Amino acid sequence: MTRRPTMRDVAAAAGVSHALVSLVYRTPEKVSEKRRQLVLDAAERLGFRPNWVASSLSGLKSYGSSFFGILVANLHNPVFATIVDAARAELGDSGSYGLMSSAVLPGPDGTTVTDERIVHAFEDLNVAGLLVVGVVPDLDVVRRVRPDLRIVVAAASIAELPRATSVRSDNDHGLRLLVEHLVAQGHSRIAHLGGAGGPASVSRAAGYERAMRELGLAEHIHVEPAGFTEESGQDAAARLIAERPDITAYTCVNDLVALGAMSAATAANRSVPGELAIAGYDNTYLAGIDRIDLTSVDTAGEEIGRTAARWLLADPAPEPGTETLIRPRLVVRGTTG
Repeated sequence: MTRRPTMRDVAAAAGVSHALVSLVYRTPEKVSEKRRQLVLDAAERLGFRPNWVASSLSGLKSYGSSFFGILVANLHNPVFATIVDAARAELGDSGSYGLMSSAVLPGPDGTTVTDERIVHAFEDLNVAGLLVVGVVPDLDVVRRVRPDLRIVVAAASIAELPRATSVRSDNDHGLRLLVEHLVAQGHSRIAHLGGAGGPASVSRAAGYERAMRELGLAEHIHVEPAGFTEESGQDAAARLIAERPDITAYTCVNDLVALGAMSAATAANRSVPGELAIAGYDNTYLAGIDRIDLTSVDTAGEEIGRTAARWLLADPAPEPGTETLIRPRLVVRGTTG
């Protein structure tokens, strides 16, 4: 058979009706085990698989499954990759599946814009829900999706999208762990490199400031502006080393910024951790490389992804505005002594 086999072909091969084959793939629990296996065996012989796009467009479940859209703000972010992998695994465990796409397109002057076509494509496919991973640049595009579409946001706040449900890491707790660890190592003049890369960066800078105040170190609070790149971390650390040599420890908004800070320390002949302790955030694969050995905060991306998928599947649906905070953990390595 050169064309793609259809349900009618399966029905003919199994000697059953087309309606029964349709039941097997839409509501298998309504078909006896013997008759269901008869259909599945015929389908396997023919190489048949259900057309999930057609099932989605018809608003019906295919073989007991649901189809979800996954929008990712940055495909290059390793934390987001972990979240997506975990979410897809959780969906798969339930017999459902997700189709992933980048949420953004390159814009002018190095900026990014939300890819409205992808959002509309998911709507046209009649997805059962939408998982947004990270912060998309134009939330209005997401706000305009059909009112009954369930939206779960992972690794970002929903302050500007109150109809959604959110699952994210507790940045306050993560920065508290970092600052407490550095204080235990004898540091009091602790700076933070970050605060200039968007909502997540602002949230982590605020967590650092809160931890410093709670530990009686308010007079030593210093946030040196940095984005999320290694270059911005190197520039920020170079400024601090030149202007504030009394500061002996840095918490960084992410691991890339911490790597940049380590490069700046090397260039200035400041030993790490002997003269300068440096800690990252996110615990990406880079932090665990032997030559880097970076202390970092693990944001529990796998737990975030699986929890987000469970919110997509939950029946009844969670209340709009529900937010789940996942507690991160500190991974101590060589850069903080």
